[in-house]
Amino acid sequence: MYKLLVVDDEPKIREVIREYAEFNGYEVTEAADGMSAVGLVKLNDYDLVILDIMMPKLDGFSACKEIKKIKDVPVIMLSARGEEYDKLFGFELGIDDYVVKPFSPKELMARINVVLARRNAAPQTRSDVLKFGGLEINIAARTVSVDGERIDLTPKEYDLLFYLIENRNIALSRDKLLSDIWGYDFFGDDRTIDTHIKNLRNALGPYRDYIVTLRGVGYKFEYDE
Repeated sequence: MYKLLVVDDEPKIREVIREYAEFNGYEVTEAADGMSAVGLVKLNDYDLVILDIMMPKLDGFSACKEIKKIKDVPVIMLSARGEEYDKLFGFELGIDDYVVKPFSPKELMARINVVLARRNAAPQTRSDVLKFGGLEINIAARTVSVDGERIDLTPKEYDLLFYLIENRNIALSRDKLLSDIWGYDFFGDDRTIDTHIKNLRNALGPYRDYIVTLRGVGYKFEYDE
């Protein structure tokens, strides 16, 4: 049974999500603010966190940052604000989805199912460790090393890098990257991909040129074995 942590300062919102989630076979824990959520994540393992942005004590963005430092757990952000800036900032933090209030509980359950299915899908690869010169990706551990030193990537940056590598030497459009990695009709624009690519290149340092820009198309991971 999947375990969800639902974090929102509105009891009615938590109640609706709990009702639908438990009906769909999920186990639900509730928290009313970001600080409580961080404390619960330290003590327990959850398969997914549903996190409101506007909360007392610790807002959702700050809580997400702290949670990601503790565990690589999927996060769906809730917000009454639909501004593009909030969505882009959330995705840069590594969230997996962004849902604007008021929302359909059935749609939220569908998004939860998609995120969990994508996160728990076993990667199809011959080895748990992939090496490209001094760049090393440990698939099982979801870690990346550059010349023997581990680098920090957000979950979405890792997903993007692995997807590029899995489809290396193949041209991938921005639309395909958004669709296949985020897994739904994205609410923002191509800048999300461009921002993640920029961050990836900075993290890869001397191997940044493995990620090639294809003008008018998108990107590809280019490596000749």
